[in-house]
Order: sequence, then C-alpha cells, then structure tokens
Amino acid sequence: MKKEIVVNSTSSETRIAILEDKSLVEIYVEHPENERMVGDIYKGMVENVVPGMNAAFIDIGQEQNAFLHFSDVGESDVLYRGIIEVESDDEEVSPVKRVLEKIKERSDIIVQVTKEPFGNKGARVTTELSLPGRFLVLVPNAHNIGVSKKIESFKEKKRLKNIAKDIKPDGFGLIIRTVAEGKEEQLLKKDLKGLLKNWNRIHTKTEKEKAPKLLHKDLGMASSVIRDLFTKDINKVYIDSRKLYRHILGYLKIVQPQLIPRIEYYKQQMPIFDYFNIESEIEKLYDRKIWFKGKGYIVIDHTEALTSIDVNSGKFIGKKGHEENSLKVNIEAAREIARQLRLKDIGGLVVIDFIDLEEEKNRKKVYNEIKNKLKKDRAKTSVLEISQFGLIEMTRQRIRPSLLFTISDPCPYCKGTGRIISKETIVTKIEQWIKRFKLASKERRLILTVNPDVADFLVSGNGNILLKLMFKHWIKIDLQENQDMRTDEFRFFSKKKNADITEEFIH
Repeated sequence: MKKEIVVNSTSSETRIAILEDKSLVEIYVEHPENERMVGDIYKGMVENVVPGMNAAFIDIGQEQNAFLHFSDVGESDVLYRGIIEVESDDEEVSPVKRVLEKIKERSDIIVQVTKEPFGNKGARVTTELSLPGRFLVLVPNAHNIGVSKKIESFKEKKRLKNIAKDIKPDGFGLIIRTVAEGKEEQLLKKDLKGLLKNWNRIHTKTEKEKAPKLLHKDLGMASSVIRDLFTKDINKVYIDSRKLYRHILGYLKIVQPQLIPRIEYYKQQMPIFDYFNIESEIEKLYDRKIWFKGKGYIVIDHTEALTSIDVNSGKFIGKKGHEENSLKVNIEAAREIARQLRLKDIGGLVVIDFIDLEEEKNRKKVYNEIKNKLKKDRAKTSVLEISQFGLIEMTRQRIRPSLLFTISDPCPYCKGTGRIISKETIVTKIEQWIKRFKLASKERRLILTVNPDVADFLVSGNGNILLKLMFKHWIKIDLQENQDMRTDEFRFFSKKKNADITEEFIH
C-alpha cells in the first residue's frame, strides 16, 4: 500500500491529508486562533469538586472549566478516603465515592489535556502527565516501561525494553513508540535527553507561575502529525509552505535525518489539494448521503447524543435473491462506513442500521467486515454484533470534535439544524480560486463580493487577511459587500472585462 501525507498551509488554516493508494482516508484541519489543545499542560486551580460526579472542574484559563474525573488522577498523587460507606452482603465496608486529599477547592493542580473542548463542554484533563517524543514517551512520577503493541516481534520488544531499562531515569516511566522499532540505543538516548530538558523547563515554570497558566504547549498540528504518523510505511510527505517545510526539515534533522529525502516542497502553481484530487473529496464531506461501490449509499446524521448511519440499497438491483443482494450492499457499506469514520473523525456512540438479513452467518460476515476494516483506525473502537433489529452499536474514541464541526459553523438561517462552511474555510476557498485564476490569466485587478460578515473577517481577522492575500499573490482586490449573499458564497469580477468570472475557476 502506498501511503502519502499532503500538507496545505494557507493564511487561515492548515490542512493535512493522509492518502492510502491515492484515496483520502484522514484529514486534519487547524485554525491559527483555535490551535489543538491535546497534550498541553496547565497549572490550574480547582474551581469546585462534585463528589456525586466523581469529578472536579478545573480553571485552566479557558472559556469553560476543564473536567477532571477521579479516574484520571494518577496513583502517585492520590490519598483516597471513603466519604460514604455502605455494608455489602459479606459485611465488608467499601467506599463508593473517592475524594483526593490534594483536590480541594481553590487549590492548585497540574493537569494535561486529553480531549479537546466540544460544544459547551470544557476540555477533559488528567493529572497523569506524559511528554511524547519521536521514539519515546516520558511519564513523570511513574516507574513502568511499556512497548507499543504494534511492534509484533517478541525479540525486538525485548531488545527495546532492555534499552529502556538501561536509560530510564529514576522517578520516570517510559513508553517505547512504534517508530522506535529497529532504532539504536544512541537515538533513543538523544530523544530522552530532549524530553528531560522539556520536563525540567515545565517543572521550573510550575514553581514560578500562578494559576491558571499554560506551562507547556504541545507541537502544532503539522509537526505533531509528522512526529506521530511519519513512520517507515509513509512513502512521501508533500508540503506547499516553505516556512513549514523548513520547520519540519529542522525537526527531522534532529530526530531522524534519514527520513529527510521523503519530504518534498511542493513548488507548482496549481493548488496542492487540487493536484492530489483532495479538494473534490473534501467537498463531499458536507454531504449526508454518500454513494459507494455497488450503487448503494449511506446517510450520516449527527445528533447531540450519537451519530446514526443508515444503509440503503439505492440503485442496486442485483441478479440474486434478496438475502444475497442485501449482504453484498451491507459488505460494501461496512467498508465505506469504516472509511468515513476515519475521514470525518466521528467519535462517541455510533449506531448503524444495516439492511435486514435473515441468516445469522450473513450478519456475522457484515460484523467481521467492519471489525477488520476498523483495524486500520488509530482511534480506539468497540463494536457490538448486529442485533435482531439489524443494528450495530459501536463507540469510537473521541479526542477532538468531528471534522464537520471544525470546518463548518452553525447555520444562522436554520438555527443550528444544518451546517455551512466556516469563515476560515471560505477564505481558503477564495485563496484556492486566486491560485487557479493566476494559472490561466495575467490580469491582476479583481473585485471580490462577499457577505458583510465575511468582509469584516477578511479585513479584521488574523491581521487583515485580505491584505496578506494581495501581497502573497501580487494581485489587487477591491472588496465589496452584499447583504443578500450567504456567508459561504463569494463572487469574483474582472475589472478588465467587467464580468463575473467566478465559475471559470471554481475547480
């Protein structure tokens, strides 16, 4: 299988696509003003403790307080005491609620973000800190050594574990990452040295800073994807930003210089996502209905509690009986559903309504198919077998909001029942349009007409985005507002021709 990473960086967002045999399977989007929080370490203040929820709410300086469940508190920090005692049948007294002696209201606490804020919920945090490097994960206040389950060779696992025993400093645990497979001790030592330097800096800030305070910011999305996903099975990484390209080169020179030949700076004028046929795939992300091979389709709907997926036979007629035809559609649907879960980064509870099958062996085939396809997914999944109603219930690890909620805003016209693309994404579309226009025309004076809200965002958001676009692409753009236009629309007019030329360069 050929695997590639394609990075597109614009003035309004960074997008990273993962391709498997030229097919888009994962996409990450990050906006400058809304950077990822997972991995960040804060000195927080306990706002309140809620024993009934076995949780505390921590002020980390964000809009919403972070959520700390008692199960996410490290053993090294814990002094448990039962505050409600009940008698069991064998007269043993056991605590049903636990309170950490250190977790008292208005007290300081060091926490790390494990899940991004979502909706009206704050970030989820833990006191079990960890610092990921290229080959190792450093775990302060721990003693254990772990080896990635993805390293299958018992001999290699033993070798790496022995190295970890030799280099592990007192008072720390170590986890050996998948990319450490086959690497020499010296390389792991170098990675550990950098992690310890980082930890000492964090520890010093812990003593000095007043809560709430960010103590450590994890790598940006592009760098973290390179750190976590750029493994030996990645054939090539393409980057269209010279600044980001140099930054990642600098990082690889330190941690793994042999991978540098696989990094390529994309110099062509055609937008990089157009060249790799990714842009058209992203457009489909907004669709509820997704057709798949075999002429069937699935419908994906997001609700507050869960995501529902309905399987339909669509145009498929088939030459066999109903059972065989339904099985074929369900198998194809299972493959596409596994892909869509990764692609749209759908997390939480998912309920899939497959076409009814009479035979148990056929239901088992559908279940096995989706289980096997989900093995490629880095997120943790748990799948139940098909129920008598033809439903599969499953959960998928949610670390950040689904991609749909990253690249779109609540629609002001339908009061949240639908979605439109975000202002950051419309800016990206405008810039992609300009790139296509420049490929075909030498004209350098245009009129851009947009909704007033988008116009305001262009001139005031992120340091005058419009001005940056004009300087970057050496083109003069006069901005006009049109109250009748939606926020996800834009129109370009040629000053020379005095005509609307938008459609000529949409794709």
